[in-house]
Amino acid sequence: MSPHGAGGRFWVQAVIGQSAKNKHPKEPGENKIRPVNKKVKPKGPKTKERESADSSSKSQSILMQVMDKGRFQKLAATLSLSVGQSIELRCKGSNVTWSYPSYLDTFKDSRLSLKQLDRYGQLILTNSTAADTGEYSCWLQQCNGNKCRKDETKTGSTYIFFTDKEELFVPTPSYFEIVYLNPDKPAVIPCRVTTPSAKVTLHREFPAEEIETDGTNIIYDVKKGFVYQHPTSDHKGIVYCKAESQGAPQISIKYHLLYVEVPKGPPSTTIVASSNRAEVRDGIRVICTVLGEPDVDVNFSWQYPGQESERPVIIQNFWRLINRGTGHTTRISKSVLVIEDFEARDAGNYICIAQNLQGETTVATEVELN
Repeated sequence: MSPHGAGGRFWVQAVIGQSAKNKHPKEPGENKIRPVNKKVKPKGPKTKERESADSSSKSQSILMQVMDKGRFQKLAATLSLSVGQSIELRCKGSNVTWSYPSYLDTFKDSRLSLKQLDRYGQLILTNSTAADTGEYSCWLQQCNGNKCRKDETKTGSTYIFFTDKEELFVPTPSYFEIVYLNPDKPAVIPCRVTTPSAKVTLHREFPAEEIETDGTNIIYDVKKGFVYQHPTSDHKGIVYCKAESQGAPQISIKYHLLYVEVPKGPPSTTIVASSNRAEVRDGIRVICTVLGEPDVDVNFSWQYPGQESERPVIIQNFWRLINRGTGHTTRISKSVLVIEDFEARDAGNYICIAQNLQGETTVATEVELN
């Protein structure tokens, strides 16, 4: 797979929508579980403590770590554990949402357990690995009927390093990644480490040289990797990271930096038919094309003459990356509507609607019966 063709995808449209999945379904009967060995405090001090807690609730984290023998510990911004260790986190509240490294959801990892109990949410991770390194956070959901929103005053977060001297870099599923350099936003080379004290440097493959991190234009964030604050076309190329920590240096995967410069906004869309006049039984293809940013998805929908009568058509969506010279990279997204045997009822306007996060664009072309 060539670097410039990396990420190309092809699919035949079969499903219109997909429902979102909640990460923390509540299991039946859990509301009956209550904490035991509750300590009773004298009434006098209890009132003062409650007043103090109420007055500072906006700044208090609801996230705690469960230690040995039932002890609890408030979590700092970061935490370091050795690989293989297990961890239990709890968040106070009766409707808690969790966030954690997304790959744990990819294969429905059985090492991760989420439960909502009566007074708190619980996250347990067993047999930890270096790949589990990342942000773990929780927040309380406030619901009114079916509508829920995040309670910004009741949240908790910590970044956990699962240290492994054999794996200084957080493992990734691939050996090569593309990073897009947009002139109007920072770009991140995500070579994160499992050991926060490791010395990490950034290197260009050709010409072979270390890239200086000046703390202004290029900085290193131990939770993210190297950050280009103001990317330019001069930064394009292939880079990698090197880490050292009490042993031989280790090298990260390679990152191909591609410079992107396309206008932001609704999709730039064109439409064309293989022929605007067709005979009965002809095959017709109508192609809707969008030029845009490499990392911006485009959704297509169609309106066509035989739609109401459920005329069978084939719709194929795909995209690929192309170079447009001087290091600029663009994504071409296409949706192709195919009619294999043209009929009189297929004559009329074919309308393509292309949509991205910035808006939508509608284009149309007419196919007549010859």
